[in-house]
Amino acid sequence: MTDEDLGLRERKKQQTRTALSWAAVRLCVTNGYENVRVEDIAAEAGVSLRTFRNYFANKAEAIVARERDRAMLVAGELRARPAAEPLWDALNAAVHTHLSMGVDGDTDQPPTPDWVTGVQAMIAHPAVRGEALRALADAEGQLARAVAERTGTDADHDLYPRLVAATATAARSAALAHWQRADPPVAIGPLLTDAFSQLAAGLPEPS
Repeated sequence: MTDEDLGLRERKKQQTRTALSWAAVRLCVTNGYENVRVEDIAAEAGVSLRTFRNYFANKAEAIVARERDRAMLVAGELRARPAAEPLWDALNAAVHTHLSMGVDGDTDQPPTPDWVTGVQAMIAHPAVRGEALRALADAEGQLARAVAERTGTDADHDLYPRLVAATATAARSAALAHWQRADPPVAIGPLLTDAFSQLAAGLPEPS
């Protein structure tokens, strides 16, 4: 088997994983977490239950997988940003890129109220929350290493890269929390830009 064949196989596996995760999110947001079975998710994604089991142990893991995969890409995107770009600008761009990877629409357009309500209910479920916390910790660790590489620091011994990664993660979480409770609904893209702009400015007190 050639490297090209292996690459194609991995891409197909990732496509299936993403399709299953997106199907889980879509169904649970629309119908409620407790009303969705893993059989429903597999059917929605057009695969067998056995295929679902090959990728995920349960529906909470499937829901979070899409976000986990995208969040883990932030570190890679940060590494790809121009070296001369200010750190917080690069982080802002990296986070925007990872949020745009998927099939959930334009990050600069507000969601519908029903979608926001469904997302709130889904992520409040203890099983989903537990999976999300684990994914967030993994992604933050990867981001700290990318920050260390960019700044010439050591992720294992220096505070700075861990502090930046934790702060960037908190900024993203704060923007998402604001997005969930905004009335009327707002787009997530401008909220993220605002959050990282405030961090870049040193979080000055509002005038």
